[in-house]
Amino acid sequence: MIKKILVANRGEIACRIFASAKRMGIGSVAVYSDIDAHALHTRSADETVCIGGESAAESYLVVDKIIDACKQSGADAVHPGYGFLSEQAEFAERLEKEGITLIGPSATAMRQMGDKITSKKLSSDAGVNTIPGFMGLIEDEDHCVKIAAEIGYPVMIKASAGGGGKGMRIAWNDEEARSGFARSKSEAQSSFGDDRIFVEKFITNPRHIEIQILADKHGNCIYLGERECSIQRRNQKVVEEAPSPFLDEKTRQAMGEQSVALSRAVNYSSAGTVEFVVDEDRNFYFLEMNTRLQVEHPVTELITGIDLVEQMIKVAAGDALEHKQSDIVLNGWAMESRIYAEDPYRNFLPCIGRVDQYSAPELREKDAIVRCDSGVDTGGEISLYYDPMIAKLCTWAPSRDRSIGLMSQALDQFRLRGVGNNLPFLSAIMRHPRFQEGRLTTAFIDEEFPDGVKPIAPDDDLQHRFACLAAVMQHIIDVRASLDAGSVGALPGGNVNKTIVVRIDDANVAVDVAKVTHGFNVSVDNNPAVNVITDWVPHQKSVKAEFDGETYYFQLDDLAQGFVITHDGVTSKVRVLSERKAELASRMIDKVPEDTSNLLLCPMPGQVISLHVQEGDTVEAGQSLAVVEAMKMENLLTAQAGGTVLKLHVSAGDNLQVDEIIMEFAK
Repeated sequence: MIKKILVANRGEIACRIFASAKRMGIGSVAVYSDIDAHALHTRSADETVCIGGESAAESYLVVDKIIDACKQSGADAVHPGYGFLSEQAEFAERLEKEGITLIGPSATAMRQMGDKITSKKLSSDAGVNTIPGFMGLIEDEDHCVKIAAEIGYPVMIKASAGGGGKGMRIAWNDEEARSGFARSKSEAQSSFGDDRIFVEKFITNPRHIEIQILADKHGNCIYLGERECSIQRRNQKVVEEAPSPFLDEKTRQAMGEQSVALSRAVNYSSAGTVEFVVDEDRNFYFLEMNTRLQVEHPVTELITGIDLVEQMIKVAAGDALEHKQSDIVLNGWAMESRIYAEDPYRNFLPCIGRVDQYSAPELREKDAIVRCDSGVDTGGEISLYYDPMIAKLCTWAPSRDRSIGLMSQALDQFRLRGVGNNLPFLSAIMRHPRFQEGRLTTAFIDEEFPDGVKPIAPDDDLQHRFACLAAVMQHIIDVRASLDAGSVGALPGGNVNKTIVVRIDDANVAVDVAKVTHGFNVSVDNNPAVNVITDWVPHQKSVKAEFDGETYYFQLDDLAQGFVITHDGVTSKVRVLSERKAELASRMIDKVPEDTSNLLLCPMPGQVISLHVQEGDTVEAGQSLAVVEAMKMENLLTAQAGGTVLKLHVSAGDNLQVDEIIMEFAK
């Protein structure tokens, strides 16, 4: 019987595990680095132990510190979450030697499945479909080009010990194979301490679909359906859902049975995930097995009703599985959106800083669920040293369309200020016709958002909605002000009419507002009136409003003589003006930004890994200039135009802030 669990992790997954432990009546222990002293996960556990350091290499990845924390706290079990030590066989062996229970699979299974080359051989022996490729290790760039040519382009260059999209590159020709090998090898070494690389065929128009398995130590193993994980950026998942809109029952069963066969072949126990790449004809090929809890596990929990963390704990304690394969029924549809600290308007560059405002929606009803697994709250810090994921927002509904609609509403209600984030991008995905139709591949983001997300102006319908809302809110403010001043000329229940000008970004519209018994009747540019009902009061930053009976959610930020309104990923400056002020505003000259075209600026907080040019060098457009590492990912910076390097402002190893000058070019 497990009595106290130490979670060797941080952020939202640590909080998630603590929640299950609490429900089970099991004590919990959080470990934290110096940076995480006041983090949410440290306030979610029964006990805490400081393991010092700043980076993961100084704290969460130090096995001795985790073992010492177990001894200090008396924890008899460790849940590693995902990332960090979760798939380190040496860590599992050390825990076993110390008599501490690992809530996860055996070291042998980790070692066999953690090495992509070994796992591919084992999966082939177990009768699992595998992708054509070179089963050995790649020695150097020339060897990579030779093997890639033999397999046939395109190919995927992958770190043998990789995961989470790190150490992976797609090559379509010899030149990309050379550069991809170098980048994958370097990234693999910094992320995993293991720079072994292999190459396999890249399946065009692929879907990424994975099977959740659950196995005990008594030989029982079941699969819990699939998760569609095709919405990815740089091989990292962004949106997941369960089930897949693409699979039929025959394919689902075949993938599940092969996953179980592989799990049995390595005597697997605990929760695990077998990942597949699926082509447009529903042919599926083994990709890898993750011997840990997955980031996207909540969508499986929502459609099966099974708490995967609880089952992992029970399996680790020696219990037999509570469910048989025939018990597993997939109910409804679940979505998960990963909320990252990154700027979609600057090619998704990672962001750091303090979370000034945080408020996540949650809802649990018979026909709808909104769930948020978070690792931060108001006042929390997003650090340079760790993964940029802030939270996982999940929805469940009886149908896929309803789950998508619920996700859109939940994203509108999610308030996150102080640090750049991808909420607008997630909203853009939810409203994209191709996503709504379920026509997905792993290239979806590259194809539909090749330049990231650009700020967009509201369409006519949304512009009118913004105008109506701003007019109503300004009316409420004016009534409140008149009452505070002692006037009785404009009571909230009175039939007050007024005409105002609303300026939305650079466009003016005339709005008529009439207070009626139920809300307000609002007309924009003499169009038919819309009935608007809201209980909003001044200074609230979120608004729920009904427009002719249909409910919408908006976010507000401060603006002189108006509001900054955000809805469905669209943000506009909305001012309520007199006719004269509106006329003058339309004549204002736009401020011209400073010319920085001759500078290479650091696009994100990070460390300079390497500089590829010297002062005096002549460069061409597209030429590589430098590599900056941020949040465990290497980012290659290239020249946007030809020119001559005038001055280098930094050196390899320097830590930089956003927009710090890296190099200067002659004008």
